[in-house]
Order: sequence, then structure tokens, then C-alpha cells
Amino acid sequence: MHGDPMMWVAGIRALYLQALHPRAVRGVMQNSDFRKDAWGRLMRTANFVGTTTYGTSEAAERAGARVRKIHRMLSATDPDTGERYGVDEPELLLWVHCAEIDSYLSVARRSGFRLTDAQADRYIGEHRISARLVGLDPDAVPANQAEMAAYFEKVRPDLAAGPEARLVDDFLLRPPTHPLLVPAREVLWRRVAHLAYAALPPYAHELYGRPAPKPATVTRQLRVTGTLLRSVPARVRWQLPPKHILRAMARLGPGSRPGPYKLGR
Repeated sequence: MHGDPMMWVAGIRALYLQALHPRAVRGVMQNSDFRKDAWGRLMRTANFVGTTTYGTSEAAERAGARVRKIHRMLSATDPDTGERYGVDEPELLLWVHCAEIDSYLSVARRSGFRLTDAQADRYIGEHRISARLVGLDPDAVPANQAEMAAYFEKVRPDLAAGPEARLVDDFLLRPPTHPLLVPAREVLWRRVAHLAYAALPPYAHELYGRPAPKPATVTRQLRVTGTLLRSVPARVRWQLPPKHILRAMARLGPGSRPGPYKLGR
């Protein structure tokens, strides 16, 4: 599933969703200048996901250790209370994890990637391993769709579109770019960002205060976009960095080529 091109839309949806947790997004804003290093941050995230998906167990463990080491050194301050807290608090790590996995699964299925409910549960369950790698207790992480839904219901009262979330929203709509690339940003990127925003759950639209098309309309748009992107040959898409799929195939052999059709076996 992570080799599907709609994962890029899902990743942007995850950023929108993650920004709605004030303590979590504050940890990002106070510890990085993502506006100046947006591409680098995006590639580091893509590299971590690619390593934990397609890399060896040893490479995944090393990647997790690096993430945990960095998180241990970072903290943030609540401007209202003055409280200082670590960005590696389990509550915050769990929110980031669940927002990411929910986004991947939701966008993939709505865009036409066929998964049964049992496979969707398995996908969520498998990601308790990636949760462990970033420092979470796997037993405290949702293991299926029902547990994931219950988690979001529980955490909703803590969500808000604060000033940091507004900055993320503005950044995702208008990321800094070279002046010559501004027209491409307006034509291509904004469409992707709008689609990712539209794919959020209704309560997220309410918090941001920006309307979105009806869910059925968004699902049609996701399906059209998915069909279009999947028409690009996989071998061409996989040439984009960080090329984890090609490296895994070289290591494991051509029979390891990922393909949605294998899910039906």
C-alpha cells in the first residue's frame, strides 16, 4: 500500500490532521523552521516510512533509534501556562502515529485501493511495530479500525485549530518556492493540498473553519486522482527519491515487486 502514489496526498492529509493537536504541533513549530526546510523535512519523513516499510529489520531499528534520540533532546513550552514538556510524551507520539496511519488508510481506500476490513485491521495492527520504533508501547496503540475510531473519539475534545495550526494550513496552501515555480505551485500543488484537506474528517473542517465538498464528492475526486496517478507506470514512479522500493527489489529479487493484486491471494 505504501507504494501507491496516493500516499503523497495521504501524507499531506496527515499533516493537516496532526496540526490540530496544539501540544503536538507546538513541539514541531518550536523546534524546527519547517518553512525554510520543508523539502528536507518531507524527505526525512518519507525516508523513515520507506525504511520501516521496505528496509531490513536492522535498518528499521537504527532509524527508530535515531528518531527516539532526537525526540529525547527536544521540548516545547505552553505559552499559556509556561509548562515545559518533552516532544516524546506518549500522548503526543500516539497522536502523530494515529493521524498518520488513519490518513494513509482512509485516502487509500477512498481512492480505490481495494482492502477488505480484515486487511485494514491487519494494516493498523502491523503499524504497532512502527509505533514501537518511535518510542511507544505497542500494547497502548490501536490494533484495528474499532480501536482507532475509539481513540479519535476520545481525543477530539483536545483538538483545536490554534495559531500554529493556522500557520501549517497557510504553509500547505502556499509553500515557499522559487518565483519561477509559483505558477506550477498554484496549478498543481494547491489542487493536491485542497484535495488532502477535503479528505479530512468533517470535525477537522469545522475546527479549521474552511468548508469542504460533501464526502461523496471528495471520494469521487480521490478516485479520479488515484486512477490518474496509478496510470503512470510503477517503474517510473519508483524512480522518485528515496527509491526504497527499488532497493528492496534488488535485495529480495523481482518476485518481491509490490502490487495490489497480491492482496487477493
